Amino acid sequence: MPTLPPLLSGFAPIWALTGVGYLVGRSGLLGLQAEAVLSRFVFHVAMPAALFLMIARTPLERFANASMLAFAAGTAVAAGIGLLAGHLLFRRKPGELAIGGMAAGYVNSANLGIPVAMQVLGDASFAAAVVLFQTLLVTPAVLAVLDGRTAGRRALFTLPLRNPILLAAALGAAVSATGLHLPAELNRSCELLGGAGVPTALVALGISLHNRPPTTGGSRHAEVGLAVAVKTLIQPLAAYAVAAFALHLPAHQLLTVVLFSALPTAQNVYVYAREYGQGTALAREAVLWSTLISMATLSVISWSLGPA
Repeated sequence: MPTLPPLLSGFAPIWALTGVGYLVGRSGLLGLQAEAVLSRFVFHVAMPAALFLMIARTPLERFANASMLAFAAGTAVAAGIGLLAGHLLFRRKPGELAIGGMAAGYVNSANLGIPVAMQVLGDASFAAAVVLFQTLLVTPAVLAVLDGRTAGRRALFTLPLRNPILLAAALGAAVSATGLHLPAELNRSCELLGGAGVPTALVALGISLHNRPPTTGGSRHAEVGLAVAVKTLIQPLAAYAVAAFALHLPAHQLLTVVLFSALPTAQNVYVYAREYGQGTALAREAVLWSTLISMATLSVISWSLGPA
């Protein structure tokens, strides 16, 4: 029986589950509120369980290495361009700017990064460090802006207690730092809940594609195109420049950093946008188009930087 090319096989489940979501939305099987309910389940239940377990099991010292410095530099460049473009070119409000920065620089490090890394590198350990970086540093900054727009600036100091994503990340970091061993029952419960997060988010994304409002105006097309170009081209190029010319990383680390930097926009960005009602169309289109285009860019990176 014929099989998909190794790199393409990592993308197949993403498109399949998004397609399932589209069919569910088209059929009306789950009702008019399906997208909202599924997105809130991911944000408030499944994603916190997955993040808590991932961080609790990962030593925090994985942050401290040259590869992560290069990856962080590429993320900063990409997110910075997204923020500046949103402010100067498209005149977006702060909440939309935060989503625009995420769309341009927040990578799909887990459900796509892990299978791609296994196929190209034979090792996906760098994914855990990227998840930690994005969850403990990038996400709190973005959610602080989004939450501040909806709850008021006075409530920002209680954000970690009110936001399930940040609370789960903080608890996971505390467990990791103290070296506590979680009970088997808690481990298994978090695994089951967390395992539902990615497929549910993709189904919700697919539902949102049915009868979505048309992208109006050239500025919206330009904004999506810019975010996708920054995500798939500028971010890996910036990471390459820092890794190769500033840090002089060896070939395998260089490939790892650039490969992860070239991953498409994570579906988490759409979940956050949907939860806070900010930049939803931009997030949805950026996830879809960057995932499609990254199939080509990741292949080129693998071919050009991989072992002969």
